Amino acid sequence: MANDRVPDETGSARKRVGLALGGGVVRGISHIGVIAVLERAGIPVDYVAGTSVGAIIATTLCAGWTAERIEAYAREFRWHRILRPVWPVRGFFSFEPLANWLRREIGDPQFSDLTIPLALIITDIETGKPMVIDDGPVVPVVQASCSVPTFIAPVCLNGRLYGEGGVTNMLPVSALRQMGADYVIAVDLFAFSIRGYLGPFGFGLAALEVLLQRSGCGVEKADCLIQPDLSSKTYLRFSKHQELYDLGKQAAQSQLERIRRDLDLVA
Repeated sequence: MANDRVPDETGSARKRVGLALGGGVVRGISHIGVIAVLERAGIPVDYVAGTSVGAIIATTLCAGWTAERIEAYAREFRWHRILRPVWPVRGFFSFEPLANWLRREIGDPQFSDLTIPLALIITDIETGKPMVIDDGPVVPVVQASCSVPTFIAPVCLNGRLYGEGGVTNMLPVSALRQMGADYVIAVDLFAFSIRGYLGPFGFGLAALEVLLQRSGCGVEKADCLIQPDLSSKTYLRFSKHQELYDLGKQAAQSQLERIRRDLDLVA
């Protein structure tokens, strides 16, 4: 239950902590910087929920990887290693290489096999409804959660087509509440900006960023919202890895004292 407490190292009760990792394509590298700060500060994480790129990072974290290990692998990511073109019936590319990479590195686990309880968000392409998945095989759900309609082919699970979770729930705070989290730390990667040099398209892109950021209302429901300063930063260039990672660390560091205070943790 959400009102239950778990004991800390001293035996005292503490709040159950959930970590919500949202989408943002390559901006997801900032999630790793956030995790590194929380890890170093000893902030407990009892549940994790992820959408899109947040689903990838959440899965590796729940499989027992440290921030250092996740970051090392993320440095090797390039589009040609995680995408392959497909016959354009349902999309132009497939994230099957990404799924294969996950299977090589963490095996083919069930959600119940993970070290930390995990929930992932996908969207039912045929009904438009968000789905919170927390049982069964993990890897196909990760692939589905990342599969942006039009560009990436959806994934067939149990006879139905599923795609990008961020279309319906970009920041899965509500899923963590359902899992039992008392306190939710959420990482929002959709800092938007109007790119004047693009003319009317710059306004349209900013509007799309706002729509995606607000999808599922997670930004309004978190107890602590970490928002790296990603305005105008890339969504697609892996070469900006260090900058994105550092911005995630800076944003988490700025919220660290608040988190400690809210959780009654001694610095």
